[in-house]
Amino acid sequence: MLSDYTQTEFTHEGKTKPVYVRGHGPAVIVIHEIPGITPNVTRFADWVVDAGFRVYMPLLVGEAGRDVSIPYVLKSIATICIRHEFQVLASNRSSPVTGWLRALARHAHEEAGGKGVGAIGMCFSGNFAMSMMMEPSVMAPVLSQPSLPFPIGAARKAALHVSPEELANLKARCAKGDKLLGLRFKGDVTSPDERFETLRRELGDGFEGIEIDDKYANPKSPEPKPHSVVTEDLIDEDGQPTKEAAKRVIAFFVERLKAA
Repeated sequence: MLSDYTQTEFTHEGKTKPVYVRGHGPAVIVIHEIPGITPNVTRFADWVVDAGFRVYMPLLVGEAGRDVSIPYVLKSIATICIRHEFQVLASNRSSPVTGWLRALARHAHEEAGGKGVGAIGMCFSGNFAMSMMMEPSVMAPVLSQPSLPFPIGAARKAALHVSPEELANLKARCAKGDKLLGLRFKGDVTSPDERFETLRRELGDGFEGIEIDDKYANPKSPEPKPHSVVTEDLIDEDGQPTKEAAKRVIAFFVERLKAA
């Protein structure tokens, strides 16, 4: 499914990572979930391209195009737990990789043009879109099942994985009219309700949360429990809550990046 994408590389402060690029229009950074850029992550990216955007899909962990399997998932979890650029238990600071992602957003905006850049993070990368708003060009951040910090204990369940400076920036931008969109399944303990409650409390009308009943998850998903809203647990049929959530994400990009 990646055959239509151009594989490039992007380097910032000595860190080089592969980036898969496709499409024309304002830039949208699609940040994959565990275990990596799977076929269903690419399917979602294709929908973004079809809506008139230029997708930049960095590979942070795993292999591009490989299907989901339990051993592959466990290997990717182990990788993010030991690599310094991912701080999986940090409540009041973000992962260092977000600096690289902000630089990628600047590069994408310069290359693609337009009003600004969209970004969607999923699972372990879900919170990264908030930190990326420190880059002014990031205007359409989406958090799909944000799972960091790992929700061990009450404090981490409610934490956002951003620094005080980043949270202050988020609140200031939302006070001026910027928006965040969030997605999760209601029963997802890895992306707990307490986290969305924190976003609602801190950002008010600046946060739009979509929470889907677990019964609407794809019964053929390899996930043990409903988790991946726009990828593995999505039912690709109009009218299905997961498909409508994916449509809302794309509409959000259009509203924030294309509307006059």
